Amino acid sequence: MVHQTINSNSTSASNASSRMNSIKRFLWNALIVGTLAGCAGVPLPPADEVPAPAPVAPAPAADAAGLPPLLQGKSRWQPVRWDELPGFGDDALHEAWNAWLKSCERPAPAFAPLCPEVRRLSIGSGQEQRAWMMRRLQPYRVEGPRGPTEGLLTGYYEPVLDASRTPTAVQQVPLYRPPANLASRRPWYTRQEIDTLPEARAALRGREIAYVADPLDALVLQIQGSGRVRIAEPGGGVRTVRLAFAASNDQPYRSVGGWLLQQGALRDASWPGIKAWAAQNPQRVNEMLWSNPRTVFFREEALSDFDAGFGPRGAQGVPLTPGRSIAVDKESIPYGTPVWLASAGPSVRLERLVFAQDTGSAIVGAVRADYFTGWGPQAGELAGRLRQPLQLWVLWPR
Repeated sequence: MVHQTINSNSTSASNASSRMNSIKRFLWNALIVGTLAGCAGVPLPPADEVPAPAPVAPAPAADAAGLPPLLQGKSRWQPVRWDELPGFGDDALHEAWNAWLKSCERPAPAFAPLCPEVRRLSIGSGQEQRAWMMRRLQPYRVEGPRGPTEGLLTGYYEPVLDASRTPTAVQQVPLYRPPANLASRRPWYTRQEIDTLPEARAALRGREIAYVADPLDALVLQIQGSGRVRIAEPGGGVRTVRLAFAASNDQPYRSVGGWLLQQGALRDASWPGIKAWAAQNPQRVNEMLWSNPRTVFFREEALSDFDAGFGPRGAQGVPLTPGRSIAVDKESIPYGTPVWLASAGPSVRLERLVFAQDTGSAIVGAVRADYFTGWGPQAGELAGRLRQPLQLWVLWPR
């Protein structure tokens, strides 16, 4: 859903076969479709609840400058030289600077002192921005507690859907506001119970925001956590709004792609593959949907022309930037941290500056990220297929 740099992958001839086999094994064992269930709207913790990483003592290894590793929650940060970051000299840093300016609207304590300089450099050249980063920041390779450095990159996006304010012959699948009694029952009713139990249906009566035609579109909207919806109003006219994450039923998330693989129903667990299966098996669509008990409720937000240039607000509390925002495990990388991301696979090759501005229930572990691809069908196509090896480096103030 956004313009991004996509390069072909390259390896030496002697290593190509073994590396491809390794990637295939990695992808086969990776998580399946539906990585980010209700990412937006996660509350930002108070600044004093986001601790700075602590030095590991004694330091078993150090970089050329003698810096020790740092320990941050579930991750270990190993200091490295700037020339160890793949593609650092080639990234169009000015494309990332808008995301940095957004982070400076709600900066983490460690980065707040840098924000005046970040703002001044928004009109600087790429060479000036790169030189400043090298002077003011130290790169650390993100590892798990036991040292692995390769993880998993997936993607998410903001769907764009057509809907009706009232049910029609075609559009009959409701998108709901949170029920009034949500807090009185934890967890709330499952997806299947919402569809079948009279008491659950009664609790949601009158909470409908709009109706879409395809239950899979509703599921995608819930998994991504927000979306843009063109709503046909009863009096005529169409209004485009954003439906943002408001709450969930507190049920566990289960991947419908994983369920289909377990059933032996398909081998392609991408969203295009799932939609193709649903079209061929309409009598089993509810069974597939009910395999995921988690449901998300929304709130309606106006979408101005300015807001339309950015994604929804992530867990940091700032709007996401296509191609430059990622969702991370907040126990491993604090919100607002600039991160160097490197990933090469069958969908895309990425070597670029991104920002940890969001999180999600399925984003767990040190080297784990969900890449915000933007909005619309093209972004959805990339996000639905993105599942490949990942390396991360946090860029921490010196």
